[in-house]
Amino acid sequence: MATGQPNDPAHIVAFQGAAGAYSHMACRYVLPDLTPLPCATFDDAFAAVIEGRAGLAMIPIENSVAGRVADIHHLLPDSPLYIVGEHFQRVQHCLLAPKGATLATVKNVYSHIHALAQCRKFIRGRNLTPHVFADTAGAAAEVAARRDSTQGAIASALAAEIYGLDVLQTDLEDAEHNTTRFIVLSRDAVRPPLGAGPAITSFVFRVRNVPAALYKAMGGFATNGVNMVKLESYQVGGSFAATQFYADIEGHADDPAVTRAFEELGFFTRHFRILGVYPAHPFRSGG
Repeated sequence: MATGQPNDPAHIVAFQGAAGAYSHMACRYVLPDLTPLPCATFDDAFAAVIEGRAGLAMIPIENSVAGRVADIHHLLPDSPLYIVGEHFQRVQHCLLAPKGATLATVKNVYSHIHALAQCRKFIRGRNLTPHVFADTAGAAAEVAARRDSTQGAIASALAAEIYGLDVLQTDLEDAEHNTTRFIVLSRDAVRPPLGAGPAITSFVFRVRNVPAALYKAMGGFATNGVNMVKLESYQVGGSFAATQFYADIEGHADDPAVTRAFEELGFFTRHFRILGVYPAHPFRSGG
């Protein structure tokens, strides 16, 4: 963990969103000694680290309900940053409203489109009118500024604290398993020592344009007993033929079995890059 003055870039962690966003909560939970830096876009958060204005970035990569954060899968491979950690955070949506408002007075609710979708049963059950906002924390800030007891926001408890709103109800999400996985990014690749504990290795690759290339590329992981926990594909460069794959495996890149699997992968790929080797979060083992 970094130490230093709050204005020291090494003591700053960037995140996308306004103060009170769920990414902000993740920063406070994982890196409580660092100063959070709100950024308008994911590109801005990446740039803050790349340009040296922040030492780390806390970035959501996937959600158990909404799926992957598509922007990140395009930004990661082209950036010089490395994954140095991960965090799984349970998402607990709250209904926030100005002081004096009640569940009976709130008629309209504002939030990010995914948050609204994740609280569909609550919204329908209360007969609320949903309004899409750029982000959850921004919606909370807007509701606080309006001071209208008919207006509410679906956001975090931290947003209520920051913007002076009341929490009228908690745990609004339809799915109890609603969890977001975050990754911590750094300019420097920091690998845990081999054998220090469970590790995750993340990487991207593109297969050669030959029959059964993906099947053959994956064979090395099976024969070497390496468990692949994620494999996702997406198009690159506007081409329907150029497909890039993002993968997470259980294991350290320096482990002999993983090294052999990567050697076999190399025979069938035309691009390969390790994005990071980092400790596996206890959430993966039910901790």
